[in-house]
Amino acid sequence: MAVEAALVVPLLLIAVIGILEMSMLLKDYLAVTSSVRSGARIASASADAGPGICEVADDAPPCTPASSPMLAQVAADAIQREGSAIDRDTIDYLLVYKANDQGYPGANGNTTMPTSCAGIANCVRFRWRPAIDGFRYAEGSWDSKSVNACVNESDSLGVYLHATHPFITKMFGASMGVAGRSVMRFEPLADERCKPGRPAAHP
Repeated sequence: MAVEAALVVPLLLIAVIGILEMSMLLKDYLAVTSSVRSGARIASASADAGPGICEVADDAPPCTPASSPMLAQVAADAIQREGSAIDRDTIDYLLVYKANDQGYPGANGNTTMPTSCAGIANCVRFRWRPAIDGFRYAEGSWDSKSVNACVNESDSLGVYLHATHPFITKMFGASMGVAGRSVMRFEPLADERCKPGRPAAHP
């Protein structure tokens, strides 16, 4: 019996640890995907929110500069409020962008998710600051006046959140990246203000 126990117990222990670790990883993944859906849903209804209005500073309230749309900040604020199911200090960064035909940033046909908005049009990146427990604008721009929210031709919005899940036992490594992406079309605005060139175009 002792020999059998010596063979079986370590395997059972590894299995139990594996189940616990994978359960925690799945919890964080579900929290991330739920957060990006909330952010995208709220931002998709904010096509006419206009440009960002506050200064960029580490000690300022969450904000976006005027070169980026307020809808990006709306998404960041929503995720900041909804992200209680995940250890928020594990959050790395957030991308809010105009989605191409594949749901990714950049030109149509691109199917890769960048880690920054450098060199990518209509993309805004926020970083998580544990010291202040919140997002701060990091880089990127997206002219709010360029957003098309007309019926049957509205632009699509993408929200991507990346976090790092730490393993407790380190048996499967120190950590693993966890990411979620949600893409939604902007909710249509009235025809006279749904895009640039209309009589009462949104800001």
